Amino acid sequence: MSNITFRQLKVFAEVARHLSFVRAAESMHLTPPAVTMQVKELEERVGLALFEREGRKVSLTTAGEYFLVYARRLIATLKEADDAMARFKRLETGLLTIGMVSTAKYFVPHLLARFREQHPGVDVRLRVSANREELVRLLQSSEVDLAVMGRPPKEVAARAEPFAAHPLVFVCPPGHPLLRVGHPPVQALAPYPFIVREPDSGTRSVMEAFFKAHQFEPRITMEMSSNETIKQAVIAGMGISFLSLHTIGLEVRSGLMHVLAVEGTPVMRSWNVVHLLSKVLSPAAEAFRYFIIETAEEFLVAHDTPLLKDVTT
Repeated sequence: MSNITFRQLKVFAEVARHLSFVRAAESMHLTPPAVTMQVKELEERVGLALFEREGRKVSLTTAGEYFLVYARRLIATLKEADDAMARFKRLETGLLTIGMVSTAKYFVPHLLARFREQHPGVDVRLRVSANREELVRLLQSSEVDLAVMGRPPKEVAARAEPFAAHPLVFVCPPGHPLLRVGHPPVQALAPYPFIVREPDSGTRSVMEAFFKAHQFEPRITMEMSSNETIKQAVIAGMGISFLSLHTIGLEVRSGLMHVLAVEGTPVMRSWNVVHLLSKVLSPAAEAFRYFIIETAEEFLVAHDTPLLKDVTT
């Protein structure tokens, strides 16, 4: 296997991530035949089939699953070496990969746009994780340089730095009876159906902790893994929900959804920027880390304050 190239390893890892030659080609800005050729050459040098192909369906073989572990290690090691050399050059260029939980996608791109204005030499890639566990895995495998998340990970040795407040609130459709109550107590939510995020999501964990503190059991009628789907269900009048304030700005400003001023809300948590303690950050990653710590809170306060006026008055 001495003739294997890092290019082949990267192509292999990308196909394994998507389980699709076409999607891997799109993400790497290659043609599907070029990706197929790279994988074929890699399999020839390994001497084993790494993928099983049935029509358009692609899956890893047992050998492929084992090889993926080593491929990711090698790619991560090369990235760390590249970052270390960049620190000697003091260059703020190259690729910066930011991972985030899905709720953070409502504000991180805005911050990145401002960051790119100050650091035009940095190419940025965003990885939005379907759940917190996936984001922790991306950190562990060094597939992301930094992660933006709520609860800091306890599964890995990482540095988590809070950079802004994260308010979470109850939301309802226009005309909901509780909007006439003013500041309803938590127990006033009892008659109404709840639409909630999936178990183990950060939003769900905060909601459960809030209800536990108030000795309240909600009537959950739907669980969904998408903030967007939950918002549409609330707008349609299917129930009330508990969401991050950062996800609902457009709907509240347009009158499609309202914030319920439930007693004890907003529930305040913190956003954190996280990286592995063992990882040597590139100058680009260090620059973004400082940027988000210094500027994100002011940006989010300007976003949140108009939405919170009915909750806090």
